[in-house]
Amino acid sequence: MSHKAGFVNIVGSPNVGKSTLMNRMVGEKLSIVTPKAQTTRHRIHGIFNDENHQIVFSDTPGVVNSAYKLHDAMMSYVNESIKDADILLFITDIYESEMNHKETLARIQKLQVPVLIIINKIDLGTQEQASKRIDFWKNRIPTAEIFPISALHGFNHEMVWERILELLPESPPYFDKEELSDRPMRFFVSEMVREKIFLFCDKEVPYSCQVEVDSYLEEETITKIRAYIIVERDSQKGILIGKGGDMLKKIGREARRDIEMFIGRKVFLETLVKVDKDWRASDLKLKKYGY
Repeated sequence: MSHKAGFVNIVGSPNVGKSTLMNRMVGEKLSIVTPKAQTTRHRIHGIFNDENHQIVFSDTPGVVNSAYKLHDAMMSYVNESIKDADILLFITDIYESEMNHKETLARIQKLQVPVLIIINKIDLGTQEQASKRIDFWKNRIPTAEIFPISALHGFNHEMVWERILELLPESPPYFDKEELSDRPMRFFVSEMVREKIFLFCDKEVPYSCQVEVDSYLEEETITKIRAYIIVERDSQKGILIGKGGDMLKKIGREARRDIEMFIGRKVFLETLVKVDKDWRASDLKLKKYGY
């Protein structure tokens, strides 16, 4: 059997389950998941390997109308993923009546590569709702194949998996067969800290935060990590630290547990907060933070 490899890129609106689907497909929690929209900010590759296949899944930020330069950077990842896909997974859910970003939908409608429409969260709706969504998307993108699934519970994801394997082009692998992602460990550590900020903080605070890993030192019995949480204003710094430092301690404690599970060894995590005013609106600062 010849070797198959390709980029299977996942795009869709915020909060429809893109990250949950990629984690399910790869078998590892590479993308952070929270109930809040716009949790994912980067394009994250998760790589599945077996003897005859390499599937490079790409999780992307939710499609948004721009309000900050950060959103422009996030949308650039979406546009790149549409452009370089061998197979595109366009994910929606049982509730979404239409994709609000018409330009992105138009790009998907014009694609020459296979498009699989994934209607997620069908466990939360009725058969009638699912049938209506299937009919709607058949009319919107007639060339696409449609798969109703539950990414969270794994329902029907095997059908998507089998179709991906069938459609994958013949190619040598793009990455080393031992790789799980092209992102460094520091990236995943920063994302795990940022996930806890999204889970524990409200309103604008999570969206104003960026996490930078300043040091990552592997010693014989422990990994020592220092991470800075970047905020835009002093008031946000106060909220993040909390009364007596309680909020920052909670974020650090819960992030440390996830990091230890991810790397399989004991971790000492130091979290600090500093202000970088209006970093989301500055091209220079966004570039500094890897966008």
